[in-house]
Amino acid sequence: MGEFRYKLDGSSRKFICPACHKKRFVRYIDTYTNEYLPEQYGRCDREADCRYHLNPYSDGYAKLINEREPKKPDNYKYQNFVYNKAEIKPEPQITYFDLDTFKQTLKGYEKNVFIQNLLCNILYPFDVSDIEKVISMYGLGTITEGYMAGAVTFPFIDKNGNVRAIQVKQFDKENHTINTNFLHAIIEKDCTRNKKELPKWLQLYLKNEKKVTCLFGEHLLSKYPNNPVALVEAPKTAVYGTLYFGFPENENDLLWLAVYNKSSFSFDKIISLKGRDVYVFPDLSKEGNTFKEWKEKANEFEQRLNGTEFKVFDLLEKTASEADKIKGYDIADFLIKQDWRKYRKAFANDKAIKQPEAVKNEKVTEITKVAAINQNDFFNENYTIELNNPFENYQPQPEIIPEVTKIKHEKKIFFNSNDISELESYFENTTLPNTAIKLNECTKIIDCSLFVKSHLNTVKAYIGKEIALPYLNRLKEFKQLLEVMYCK
Repeated sequence: MGEFRYKLDGSSRKFICPACHKKRFVRYIDTYTNEYLPEQYGRCDREADCRYHLNPYSDGYAKLINEREPKKPDNYKYQNFVYNKAEIKPEPQITYFDLDTFKQTLKGYEKNVFIQNLLCNILYPFDVSDIEKVISMYGLGTITEGYMAGAVTFPFIDKNGNVRAIQVKQFDKENHTINTNFLHAIIEKDCTRNKKELPKWLQLYLKNEKKVTCLFGEHLLSKYPNNPVALVEAPKTAVYGTLYFGFPENENDLLWLAVYNKSSFSFDKIISLKGRDVYVFPDLSKEGNTFKEWKEKANEFEQRLNGTEFKVFDLLEKTASEADKIKGYDIADFLIKQDWRKYRKAFANDKAIKQPEAVKNEKVTEITKVAAINQNDFFNENYTIELNNPFENYQPQPEIIPEVTKIKHEKKIFFNSNDISELESYFENTTLPNTAIKLNECTKIIDCSLFVKSHLNTVKAYIGKEIALPYLNRLKEFKQLLEVMYCK
């Protein structure tokens, strides 16, 4: 069976487009000589804005070369040429991120702004056990020193357990990104500033043409070989997706992964998803350009990967305002405004899966038992399987999530409305500190007003329920601290 002699380059290398002058141009390559065709032959990745595509078969170039070549194999046709595999050049050697340096990030969670926000500063804080689990699952870490102290680290670990890159992000108290970098760049800058020699591994690592060369969470594919994948752009969004829709506890549960950025939705990363059902959630963009680009690419990937099905969700495109599209919001920006318990319950009921029991009386910001990263969990093979559609009867949009219903009276009441009214009255008549305050050895409140508001909302929604006790106890502890501070 022959192959087309001239094909678009399958590597990640890009050139300047002759039409729009953006570095998004994929050139055609001669698979016989393994050399690029003249620079005008290729396709611009900016399909929505540029659409430049010159095919060597369309203008007679391929036929001209066929006629000029003096000697050809008997089975040769200019449009149908058999690969000479001996002439295919090997892939360049990759140097991986130093594993010991990666392990040094797996600490300092009490200083991690992103983690602490999820635990006590967002409107609907998460349970400590879920935060412990998501940290261990993705290998999230912390920058504990330097100008980016308190930032979270998102490691990109491939299917063989190799750390390809570590993204570093600083967040504000509302978990909006305020600074982005990579750990290798931070280490290089520190060595240069202090006139120290770069570590040997870093010298080799910096020679890599690309750093982010796998999916965020790719190492989980071997641990969850039969799960459908929810694919988003940013690691933060993948973390939010897991916390809202639940962990992959059985084969129908979604496994949330991220590509890194808009242009990283590329075949060299997506190939690791062969054989999966993949649910793609593009970020919003002006005039829906990202959605159009990802939709077209998904169709192309599906044709190239047998047994793989891509479903691109237009949920945000249909429901978001034009202002949200211009800002480039993603699904995480809408999820974070909602109560995660409603999503967990709705999604679990749809799959007829029993909800895990609520966490009982744990300090919400104390990371107590983050599991060690198991290197054996990072290995993987390719799988070709058929999966059920987890979104068959459920669409994760805020409009259809039911309102919190009144809690039925239960035999055992852990607290009542009077307990809430007393606290609510106290905080309404007390001036709250406008700076960060240390509640106890394990808890630091960054925004006191938001802390009180979010905790009161939770205890009101679950009056008398044991699940709300940790929130009520933290409010009482905060009240006692303020009384001591103000000598009341």
